[in-house]
Amino acid sequence: MSTSSNRSGSWTFLTNHARVLVEIARNPRARVRDIAAGIGITERAVQGIVSDLQQAGYVTIDRVGRRNEYSLNPEARFRYPTEAGLPVRLLIDMFTQHDLTNPEPEKVTE
Repeated sequence: MSTSSNRSGSWTFLTNHARVLVEIARNPRARVRDIAAGIGITERAVQGIVSDLQQAGYVTIDRVGRRNEYSLNPEARFRYPTEAGLPVRLLIDMFTQHDLTNPEPEKVTE
């Protein structure tokens, strides 16, 4: 039987979609490569997630020169029924405000 310490790394509260959304909020000019490296998933996975977020109306993409620039729709609502009345702005604000008060990321130890 697994102990809780062995299972601690097997799940997370935030989905990769939420992590990509927060990374875009932090840096609307971020490259897919940078987003992927920042959250530890592949560039292909980020491209798919950005496409999902765009199709759902959370993100718009504008081409600026050779790069993409992202705009968020912070008033778009969460998709899951129990949170559907809440804007994603709450999630974005929670993490971007955290960045302002804690500029150095904490090291995670296992």
